[in-house]
Amino acid sequence: MSGAVLVTGGAGYIGAHASKALARAGYQPVAYDNLSRGHRDFVRWGPLVEGDIADRARAAEALARYRPVAVMHFAAYMDVAESLRDPGLYFRNNVGGSLALFEAMRHAGNPPLVFSSTAAVYGLPDTVPIPESAAQHPVNPYGESKRMVERALHWLDRAHGLRHVALRYFNAAGADLDGEIGEAHEPETHLIPLVLAAIAGRRGAVALYGTDYPTPDGTAIRDYIHVEDLAEAHVRALQYLLAGGASAALNLGTGSGHSVREVIGVARRVTGRDVPCREAPRRAGDPPVLVADASRARLLLDWRPRLPALETMVASAWRWQEGSAAR
Repeated sequence: MSGAVLVTGGAGYIGAHASKALARAGYQPVAYDNLSRGHRDFVRWGPLVEGDIADRARAAEALARYRPVAVMHFAAYMDVAESLRDPGLYFRNNVGGSLALFEAMRHAGNPPLVFSSTAAVYGLPDTVPIPESAAQHPVNPYGESKRMVERALHWLDRAHGLRHVALRYFNAAGADLDGEIGEAHEPETHLIPLVLAAIAGRRGAVALYGTDYPTPDGTAIRDYIHVEDLAEAHVRALQYLLAGGASAALNLGTGSGHSVREVIGVARRVTGRDVPCREAPRRAGDPPVLVADASRARLLLDWRPRLPALETMVASAWRWQEGSAAR
């Protein structure tokens, strides 16, 4: 065993996949989650500590008990529409909660941190693919909250030596290839599970938010990355930090974009079923194209996606959804 890793939000979609990857790599993942949006049955590869990141005393207790070699910080709210309706909720939880956690970490010896950030820090990009050096102008409180945490980490590193890697995901997708865990948000806001739920008759028609973008088929283009590839990147970032690596911010994506209509077409082919759709107006702040330049992650972490095909992402999500519905 290579030591414990405290995984905040370890009962969530990406946190649970990262926990499985950690266990596979020989670490003991310790999930730290208040279960307000996570799932108890997603915690399968190590112990669960029920706690809120804003509860500094509870976080300090977990840190003292397990003495982790590092922390992976996933615990955050991530619904863009909700963040626009209630910005204060996002700043209290995502920013205030993170600062409380970082304070507890500082008093526990400052273990290195892998932070779950987002491409939403960039807002409307000036150039595509987007490099880490691109200007950051978030267009919603969710993206702003992640940017604020990244800035706090910059200064905490300078003042207290909190070494960290901030991983800016593009669009996480897919499910565990073994079928053990998958994407289960409530409410669900991500395109692929919404499309698959519509196919299965568990939700209404899929809304095409904007069909007049300056893209080949008029719908927005996004860079989808399999959740298992994300999990592997977190393990590699952890190993980079444990080897003495300096703080860094890295994009995670495949470097290829797929439109909303392309996703729907793949879902039709994978499932053999039709997808009920309806056209809807563009959402404010949605850029036409978001595609990652992830070359720095390849260079620094020797990481590249193993499962870049959109068909693989959709098929794994479909298998998990169908298996979950049958249980």
